[in-house]
Amino acid sequence: MATVVVFTGLPGSGKSTLAERVARTLGAPVFSGDWLMGALKPFGLLDHLDRPAYLGVYYGLLQTLIVRQVMVNQSAIVDCLVNSDQAEAWREIIVHHGADLVIVECFCSDVALHRSRVEGRTRGIPGWHEVNWEHVERMRSEFPPLAMAHTAVDAVNSVETNASIVLSLLQRHS
Repeated sequence: MATVVVFTGLPGSGKSTLAERVARTLGAPVFSGDWLMGALKPFGLLDHLDRPAYLGVYYGLLQTLIVRQVMVNQSAIVDCLVNSDQAEAWREIIVHHGADLVIVECFCSDVALHRSRVEGRTRGIPGWHEVNWEHVERMRSEFPPLAMAHTAVDAVNSVETNASIVLSLLQRHS
């Protein structure tokens, strides 16, 4: 059975690193919202979009890629910040196509470590901006913790530890 694993959480919480690690192990593609938007930015397709339209494009693109994967009975990894409503909408679509959804919420319980990770990194996504701590705080207010079943992993743990948690979960889940 195909499984879609959504890694969500605030910027700097380790979701991209963990998504990439798990994807390599599973041999599944990673669909990243920021990489998709970075690909669109140079063409002006995002210019002048209000927040609802922007989020519609963001989640719509990811959903299209997810649906395509599950239609051909293949798993996928999704790297994005998602709220409970969007995750539930994806669950309905994924289950409709005979696949399963696993949600992993990444967080960092050490605020100083989280901030230093955000401020000390360069993601290097072509066409896309770097994220600062003010952006993280804005996202924290816009995206409350998930109010649905999910697994949470703390970025104070090593990537290896968190990947092991997720891979064990996926093994039990299949």
